[in-house]
Amino acid sequence: MEHALQAVVASIASFFVVTLLLAAAILLCQHHRNSTKTRARSSHIRTRPAPHREASSSLSAVDASWSSDPNLIKISWDELARATDNFSPHLIVGDGSFGLVYKARLSSGATVAVKKLSPDAFQGFREFTAEMETLSRLRHPNIVKILSYWASGPERLLVYEFIEKGNLDQWLHEPDLSLSLSPLPWPTRVNIIRGVAHGLSYLHGLDKPVIHRDIKASNILLDSKFQAHIADFGLARRIDKTHSHVSTQFAGTIGYMPPECIEGSNVANREVDVYSFGILMIETASSHRPNLPMKLGPDDIGMVQWARKMKEKNAEIEMVDVNISRGEGLREETVKEYVRIACECTREMQKERPQMPQVVQWLDSMPL
Repeated sequence: MEHALQAVVASIASFFVVTLLLAAAILLCQHHRNSTKTRARSSHIRTRPAPHREASSSLSAVDASWSSDPNLIKISWDELARATDNFSPHLIVGDGSFGLVYKARLSSGATVAVKKLSPDAFQGFREFTAEMETLSRLRHPNIVKILSYWASGPERLLVYEFIEKGNLDQWLHEPDLSLSLSPLPWPTRVNIIRGVAHGLSYLHGLDKPVIHRDIKASNILLDSKFQAHIADFGLARRIDKTHSHVSTQFAGTIGYMPPECIEGSNVANREVDVYSFGILMIETASSHRPNLPMKLGPDDIGMVQWARKMKEKNAEIEMVDVNISRGEGLREETVKEYVRIACECTREMQKERPQMPQVVQWLDSMPL
């Protein structure tokens, strides 16, 4: 009996010893595996550049100005800060996409417009790149000219030629005699629209067409002779001649957007610009904002529907801004043709809208 008890005790003791040895072996293996992973992870972290450093490096590569482009001039940050009085609110002359526009006077004596993009806007750098790459290559009397750019870290600036008379939106909706913003005469409005049409026709006719995607009154700048200059190419896209560009970015301004964009399509093609141009035509003639309902009898209707109804009633002349003198320069036959063209441009179906060269031909042959 005593022998049997000793055997049992010996077996139990052996079991515990083996268990302890196995546990020790398992702990040792686990410690070794964790150490290996830690070393590998540390090595991976040391050898892979941090994301924010990569972003910073790519921004620094676009620094001071586009020196490889002979059409652009070098302007330092210090010069631009001095010229804008350290970006004083008193020198703000416009509010473009993702940033403010300042009037600035360079040390050379030249007056320019400086667009400072918002550093906290995610789309700001994309917008800057699009505008810089697009504008630097465009040369047309109805397209605003870029003179220089500056970019480093979060700061991005564009330098344009300064257009003296501000934008069309101000002249249509903020007339103020004390500021010399009197109502534009009818012939002047028609010439502005002709200039925009010529600019768009040029953009759409390039080997790789440029689609502006944000044609509106505030993006049409007017020089001392009230010639139109299309500005703000932050949403612009280049496309192949036979294709459209599909973007994940929402583009356009409410009131100017065609039906297909309002319904969720972000396709960039010529027809999008043509529709916005048609809205601009109606706005320029009537001085009504396109995002506000129009009154027709007891009903509130949209701008395009209003134009079509007035055309059906043979009442196009009643669409013209009441502040325009009904005397010299305002001819009913011209107004009728003008409204017809606007209605063609704002057709609901894309394929039914005219191309800009056709619109230019209609406008240029329209009597004044």
